Amino acid sequence: MITRPLTLHLALLAATLALTGCGRDSASAPTASSVATNPAQKSYPIRGEIVELDRPRQVLIIHHEEIPGYMPAMTMEFNAPGLDFAQFRVGQKIAAQMGPAVDAIFPLTGIRFLDSKEDAAVADAARKLREDTFTRGKNAFREVGEAAPVFTLYNQNGAAVRFEQFRGQRVVLNFIFTRCPVATMCPASTAKMMALQAAAKARNIPNLQLVSISFDSAYDTPPVLKAYADARGIDTSNFSFLTGPENAIRDLLAQFGVIAEPGENVFKHTLSTILIGADGKILHRADGSAWEPRDFLTRL
Repeated sequence: MITRPLTLHLALLAATLALTGCGRDSASAPTASSVATNPAQKSYPIRGEIVELDRPRQVLIIHHEEIPGYMPAMTMEFNAPGLDFAQFRVGQKIAAQMGPAVDAIFPLTGIRFLDSKEDAAVADAARKLREDTFTRGKNAFREVGEAAPVFTLYNQNGAAVRFEQFRGQRVVLNFIFTRCPVATMCPASTAKMMALQAAAKARNIPNLQLVSISFDSAYDTPPVLKAYADARGIDTSNFSFLTGPENAIRDLLAQFGVIAEPGENVFKHTLSTILIGADGKILHRADGSAWEPRDFLTRL
């Protein structure tokens, strides 16, 4: 639950009413024709390990776990439309959504690379964040001057990123989702973050991290976020795109005072850009998309 001074609460309410919509084993791999299909369900969650890469055909050969009610564990051919095939390697463990077969090969979307230790760290942080949000109750929203919430999420490379890693650095943080089709919303926010990064670099401003957290965690997996950053030529040396468990994202939205309501492949949402100091306390926030990079540059 989000609370705040009356004027800010009324402003957020007005924004909510006018939210902008922005566009979830065998010796050889069997083909789709050898597996029964269920037209009532379009996709299934899948977990498995890459056992071979057919680079000429851009095909992943994966031994996957049982898909309950659909198929037993087996080795099959998959592809990953739109993703850079170079990021895959034999031995990687992945989780993804498996769609209906196309030309006898099953496509995978929402691919996430798995690491047991990092998964445990992300899950533990999500549990603690859930407890913290519940304990804060009506005071979940963190005002300027309060410490920012602690979190652990995955970055665009699939690595676990802990908020503690940013201690001693200033952080400019916002929330976006990659499929947002409204130019004045997420795309504008990303462009302004890029402009801020470039201006800070030109002025040799040290100890700065930029962080964009996706609230579309079902779609915006690390490979999707990486493709999003690469397509825009973003320097990710100090600009991270983060995703993680949906409950953790919802708790962060509540604690940072951002609204994001899912629809059919779109979100109706508000925007906020937050400056966090080297001591982990919130120094400034700009609600909406009208902020200018120079405003944050001055504060830095």
